[in-house]
Amino acid sequence: MEELRSVAVTTAAGVQGDFRGVVRPGGKGRRQISLLEIESWQAALAGIEICGGLFGFETPAWHARRANLLVEGLRFPRETGYVIAIGHSLRIVVTMECDPCSRMEDVAQGLKGALLPDWRGGLLGTVLEDGHIALGDEIRIER
Repeated sequence: MEELRSVAVTTAAGVQGDFRGVVRPGGKGRRQISLLEIESWQAALAGIEICGGLFGFETPAWHARRANLLVEGLRFPRETGYVIAIGHSLRIVVTMECDPCSRMEDVAQGLKGALLPDWRGGLLGTVLEDGHIALGDEIRIER
């Protein structure tokens, strides 16, 4: 995982540099891009103990969740069909909840379960309109 301050996001390839966002011929791309709220990540971490103590080592960074985009101070809708608009032109339709996989247990024991309630694992979407986004861009929720 690599943290970027700005990136291009397209309908054909998702987040630039992430092979998982490429829409294959005949594919629907329901999992083209993933978004995570920092508040949900922090709530999940608060619900577990790491190495038997209060984070016996460094707290896992948000990108351990393997999400493409992290937002702060905005609660995403907990249902499909909404559109997340970022910056001037990027628009993403919410297609499904991003259920945590077993890899989260490699990050911290109990993390998978802590990410399950209330869409804490984030959401997945499909890019509707291309855009170049940067840290600090405005994010809007549209129906």
